[in-house]
Amino acid sequence: MSDRPFRVLGLQQIAVGGPDKTALRRLWVETLGLTVQGTFRSETENVDEDIATAGTGPLAVEVDLMQPIDPDVRPRVHEPPLNHVGLWVDDLAAAVAWMEDNGVRFTPGGIRKGAAGHDVCFIHPKGDEVHPVGGEGVLIELVQAPPDVIAAFESLT
Repeated sequence: MSDRPFRVLGLQQIAVGGPDKTALRRLWVETLGLTVQGTFRSETENVDEDIATAGTGPLAVEVDLMQPIDPDVRPRVHEPPLNHVGLWVDDLAAAVAWMEDNGVRFTPGGIRKGAAGHDVCFIHPKGDEVHPVGGEGVLIELVQAPPDVIAAFESLT
């Protein structure tokens, strides 16, 4: 696997869900002191979320506090409570192409704009017969790192 045409630069986000964002905000914002940077709502993805951050600068970690618009509709963003983990990658298109060639299963939808405006793609929590490599129970979001994150990573290596 040394021919990998991309690098994972760090943790971009975690997403936690609950039936109501109020309790999530109480913990993550009021108690832990994270800062809410924005909101995102999508009927298609059945999500109403607050986008908070831990840390500062280009390597800050996003913490998405999510509740379903309709708890009876899929996707159920509150089940499981740790919904997904997002990783910065330096070349999302190359990463997806290489991973597909190496048996990774992705969720439907391909590369698209995410809640924070970055291009994203999701590794499916489970592999299947055609694509045996999955997230082993964890939904993993790959996020195209913007130039400032790539530069910050380069300055540390």
